[in-house]
Amino acid sequence: MGQDTETSAEAMEAQALPRVKEVHTDPAQTDADASELPQKTRAKPVEQKSPAEWAYQRLALYIQNFEKQLDSAHEVAMGFAGGEAGVMRIEGMGYFDPDIITFYGTAPAGGRTQLVQHVSQLSVMLRALPKQVEAAEPRRIGFRLAQGLGGDEEA
Repeated sequence: MGQDTETSAEAMEAQALPRVKEVHTDPAQTDADASELPQKTRAKPVEQKSPAEWAYQRLALYIQNFEKQLDSAHEVAMGFAGGEAGVMRIEGMGYFDPDIITFYGTAPAGGRTQLVQHVSQLSVMLRALPKQVEAAEPRRIGFRLAQGLGGDEEA
């Protein structure tokens, strides 16, 4: 008959696994890849995650992917779509169930910054800023975020 059939277990697993689809003009462009999320994160069905937890996990993946494309002279920063919030170097990120995401960082002028945002209002732009002069190496938050997703308490 040629029809593919799937068991109920396969259907449930497919629902639980995050899916990412991206298309770029440059075929060499690196896509965010949901398979890079730690197994512990992928094992929990999306329906069991709060909107904040699910947004946090996907943002961590996008930040990590963005950083992989930066040279050693740049760090990830975030621009906020709409409003006058401006840009901040991302130095931390978190969530507060069920629906709040927070970003910690530094404004380009050096002031400490924290944005607390409802997931329904989430709209950010990742940007590359030159690394801070006093830092020997660029600071990479994406790696630390990925450690946190895997349950590593040190992240």
